[in-house]
Amino acid sequence: MRYVLALFFYRVFLLLLTPIVLLVLLIRSFNHPEYRQRLFERLGFFPKPYKQGGIVVHAASVGEVIALKSFIEKLLVNYPDLPITITSFTPTGSAQITKLFGGRVQHGYLPLDIFPCTTLFLHRLKPKMIIFMETELWPNLIAQCDQHQIKLLLINGRLSKKSLTSYQKLSALMAPCLNRFDMILTQSQENLTHFLQLGAHQSRCVNSGNLKFDISVNEQVINKKAELAKLLFADDSQAKRTIWLVASTHEGDEAITLTAFKELLSQYPSLLLVLVPRHPERFEQVANLCLAQQLSLAKRSENTIINNEQVWLLDSLGELMAAFALSDIVTMGGSFSEVGGHNPLEPALFNKPVIVGHNMSNFNEIMQQLRQENAIIELTNNTPTNESSAQLVNEVSALLQQPTRQKTLGENALKVVIQNQGASEKTLAQVVNLLPTRVNITSTTPLGDNS
Repeated sequence: MRYVLALFFYRVFLLLLTPIVLLVLLIRSFNHPEYRQRLFERLGFFPKPYKQGGIVVHAASVGEVIALKSFIEKLLVNYPDLPITITSFTPTGSAQITKLFGGRVQHGYLPLDIFPCTTLFLHRLKPKMIIFMETELWPNLIAQCDQHQIKLLLINGRLSKKSLTSYQKLSALMAPCLNRFDMILTQSQENLTHFLQLGAHQSRCVNSGNLKFDISVNEQVINKKAELAKLLFADDSQAKRTIWLVASTHEGDEAITLTAFKELLSQYPSLLLVLVPRHPERFEQVANLCLAQQLSLAKRSENTIINNEQVWLLDSLGELMAAFALSDIVTMGGSFSEVGGHNPLEPALFNKPVIVGHNMSNFNEIMQQLRQENAIIELTNNTPTNESSAQLVNEVSALLQQPTRQKTLGENALKVVIQNQGASEKTLAQVVNLLPTRVNITSTTPLGDNS
């Protein structure tokens, strides 16, 4: 009874909130028209043409799409007769899906968790299974899937202590929501414990490992690397510059980085800083920050060949992995604030020494393994910007003077990646257990039909 009431109030609350949510999306569309152009998808109008009766996999944004690549490739091989649909929430995630999978999958935005929207979405696709990732818990959609006997799987499950505390305040809604999943596959034993504490049944939970280890270098990354290299190393007669890449930066990260970089330039005048903001809407702001520091700047969007510029702004999408391959030292953004850091395994795949700030709480288990193998450098200071910058100067400078240590850190990091791969296979095994591979498509929408 408590769950029924909690779900009812949740549905009513979100329904009343709908005009405000749509207004927010429209406001965002002033700078990013893609939010306005595909607004109907947010309301459940999955774009035609589409096939019904398949598997839907939800990947919220870019990081989740990349982490799911290996698993989705396995789905495509094992279910060749079923439509595989990948949904996302963000335009950048959508672009990444198109780049990685093209026409091999169906793609659209997952609708807002509002009863009429999710009803329309399910009516259009009639999926046999929906797979959510990490902490994607949408009570309304999950309840509807359970009602329609659609298989539910939560993979790469992640539930931090902070999220656990928040969800426990809504336990009347969230605990029953968890137990509508057929299986919950977690990244680690710690995350499994958190799901149990939230109310998930032991029989539904399995620690299958972290999908983010199952990354690899594909042809697209190799081609992008060659494309970027033509801009970075256009003149073979010149000595190749040392590249310090600072990836996935958030507000405040650039101030720390630029302060450190200006000090490093006095000792290493040929050092090239490559900055990669996490969110496209900040590209111009970051460019202005660099110019305000009187640093010479080149933008990737302008296809400029790098000569004596001090900063290269990677204001593009889908090129970070290739940039990792070309760098000498990598620092992960989002680790100097409450953001909690970004995936250090991606540069590790390319044998790169990685420096992170004091807060990598999004990757606790991964960080433990990297520490154990002496495969990461962590800053300890979480106080003023100038002190974080000073630590960053010391660590980058030490690495620049110790190429052997650079090599060792990179090799150790790659070893951690390789030793922990295999979560995709375990996840696929759970899918096959719930959904036998010989399944017929129930119905299709004519390919010439357009919404």
